[in-house]
Amino acid sequence: MALVRGLHGLRGTLRVEVLTDRPEVRLAPGARLFVEGANRALTVLKAEPVADGPGWWLELRGVANRGAAEALRGRYLEAEVDPAVDLDAGQAYWHEVVGAEVLGSGGRSLGHVTDVYRAGEAEVYVVEGGPIGAFDLPAVQGIVTEFAPRAGRIVVDEAALALDAEPVDERSSRERRPPRWSRHGRGGAAGGPAEATS
Repeated sequence: MALVRGLHGLRGTLRVEVLTDRPEVRLAPGARLFVEGANRALTVLKAEPVADGPGWWLELRGVANRGAAEALRGRYLEAEVDPAVDLDAGQAYWHEVVGAEVLGSGGRSLGHVTDVYRAGEAEVYVVEGGPIGAFDLPAVQGIVTEFAPRAGRIVVDEAALALDAEPVDERSSRERRPPRWSRHGRGGAAGGPAEATS
């Protein structure tokens, strides 16, 4: 949800990298956050975007000085979420997508999702461990024909990705076929049943 990147002043103000699409909700005064791996909740007192750079300023009840804030540097802050409330139909959290098996429309296994990232407005799934090697899968309608990560599967149109060729070993696949979707490219527009959220 957020990663503590730095501190500000002597009163425990944190500078956080926001890892959610809804910081105004997740970081609203009164919201409860948990330091990764801890059960004790910290209540948000104040949060606002940093005016001159990336991130948000965050003040938490119980983090009243620089020493207490320093203990949180480099730690993730997590929020309790309710998927029934937070997600629209056809959406999933990234952690639900990771691990899903990717299948071609004919049922051939193409590997499993090992990572998710954004490229422009689209989300892209990194698929590894299949017969054609690693590839990036843009999460867009027309390519993803069935999106069911909670059931452990994502079905794609292999022809739309030029993945319907004969299987080759993973090393030669990486050497011979440049990825059609780059981590640095725009990647296309998101939408339809393949949309995930962080």
